[in-house]
Amino acid sequence: MSEAIQQSASSQRIEPGSVNLKATPWPESAKNLDADATAVAETIVKVLNEALASKRYDDLANIFLEDGFWRDHNALSWGLRTLQGRDAIRASMETQCNLTRINIDASSPLRNPQLANFAPAGTTMGFSFFIKLTTKHGLGRGVVRVAEQEDQYKIWTLFTTLEELTGHEEPLGSKRPNGVEHGGKPGRKNWLERREEDVDFVDKEPAVLIIGAGQGGLTAHARLKMLNVPTLIIDSNDAVGDNWRKRYHQLVLHDPVWYDHMPYLDFPDHWPIFTPKDKLADWFDAYAKMLDLNVWMRSKLLSSSWDDNQKQWNVTIERVRLDGKIETRTFHPKHIIQATGASGEMKLPTVPGMENFQGSLLCHSSEFPGVVRTETPKKVVVVGACNSAHDICQDYFEKGHSVTMVQRSSTCVISSDALLKILLFPLYSEGGPPAEDSDIWLWGWPSSVLKRIQTELTILQRKLDEPLLSGLARAGFALDAGPDEGGLFSKYLQRGGGYYIDVGTSQLIIDGKIAIKQGQEVTEIMARGVRFADGSELEADEIVFATGYDNMRTQARAIFGDELADRVGDIWGWDAEGEMRGIWTGSGHPGFWFHGGNLAMCRYFSRVLALQIKAKLEGLDG
Repeated sequence: MSEAIQQSASSQRIEPGSVNLKATPWPESAKNLDADATAVAETIVKVLNEALASKRYDDLANIFLEDGFWRDHNALSWGLRTLQGRDAIRASMETQCNLTRINIDASSPLRNPQLANFAPAGTTMGFSFFIKLTTKHGLGRGVVRVAEQEDQYKIWTLFTTLEELTGHEEPLGSKRPNGVEHGGKPGRKNWLERREEDVDFVDKEPAVLIIGAGQGGLTAHARLKMLNVPTLIIDSNDAVGDNWRKRYHQLVLHDPVWYDHMPYLDFPDHWPIFTPKDKLADWFDAYAKMLDLNVWMRSKLLSSSWDDNQKQWNVTIERVRLDGKIETRTFHPKHIIQATGASGEMKLPTVPGMENFQGSLLCHSSEFPGVVRTETPKKVVVVGACNSAHDICQDYFEKGHSVTMVQRSSTCVISSDALLKILLFPLYSEGGPPAEDSDIWLWGWPSSVLKRIQTELTILQRKLDEPLLSGLARAGFALDAGPDEGGLFSKYLQRGGGYYIDVGTSQLIIDGKIAIKQGQEVTEIMARGVRFADGSELEADEIVFATGYDNMRTQARAIFGDELADRVGDIWGWDAEGEMRGIWTGSGHPGFWFHGGNLAMCRYFSRVLALQIKAKLEGLDG
């Protein structure tokens, strides 16, 4: 570990109530290096298919390593599961098994030597192959990772995910809709007229109501539309994309374009690697139009209640139409998706003296209006030390102001260069595989194995970033490597924050152009400054709290009330199996779902979620 990295108590913090899975050790190195990989794969698939057909689940379980994994998203059973160990796999199969057949996918674009090596340098664990699968309800894909044990190659990890439902296939390629009805039909309406009626839900109702028109809402609606599920998004903003458009002035995505593609419409080849917020907002607006998504902006939920007898919601929506007229509609959707972001209500600390501050600005980063250059530079305090705080501090510096970042604990920092070259390469890179194929590879890892991979990638990342990290440490900036040194991915998946992907601010800190106040809580807001727990003070004309957000459940409470919020569980962080809690699967309340995350997660898990909803609507989930 770099001497700059400190594994403080705060670095191990995870979402309350979630499980801190330990990184799974690698299997032993293979001894039989001359084994015919194709023959091994064919043998394994044959055993699996014979066991599935005959329901000899002992035989099926025994083709796994003793502590092997089966991760499943809707294929083996509905929902998200990760089974570890032969006993758990056998027991699950005996309870429910929708899987009927597996075939080797020899045409997979991920059959790439760079991706086949899933072992640490200097060791040989085995090999991987991709599969196509058939279930009682449809078709899917997956990946098998094989390792050697007792002179036999067996399954270390198996991943299966359902991708389409029989009879409800997505209308793509040769299945695309005609788009017109030819012939002489008096009163026939053109596309625009039909489209306006669809958006307005004239004489019909949505089966699914989505709250929020960000990446979560749009991707969920896109998937549901392809499954022919009538869906409506409502959002209080003026225009699609405003959830990004209205954020702070200099915001740019820190994830690269290859990682951020949305379902059915990739970003074009000329798109910048890192997307500016306003460009992304415009893309969201275009995306909704191009996919004919039904979106009501300037709309809000007035009331909602669940009818347990009818198994449907009663919702009343107020909508401000484009002509300014206000209308109220009542619908009875079977399902509601909360897609208001991966977080909940903003965390704005209540600090004594806030009401007495006489400066020009005191706000949370979510309400930050941007920086204005002034004739006299301002003294600014930004409380927080993750992505938003860094971006805001850099904006203040570039506008000529004096800014201090208050870092109360420690932060996981990774350079943008390391993100591209180590964490995401070659899955998400220029010339890499299609994003949805890479998703199979990435999410095919059980979470505890993914954590092992990330701990080893974090070692490589820290070596690449050593000059950056050492410079930050000398500047008094406290660094960590996340839970169990799992790095950026562990921070995001287990805590939902606590990191910074460096796009320039770190060097400003190293050079002393942005000051650091480390390890102290703000205890008082003074008329023109802040006081800290150690008694020290800083002058401030403006104060920004970049202090993050609460759990998604708090937003559910604000929108739907206590009755629903008390029935759903907390969201985010791993459960005991390593699946994310409460999101993309049953929430704990019938007919209610959470969807969110970064663009990459929304791309993959939107299908996982939509298939579950479609299955319930069609009565396939019994």
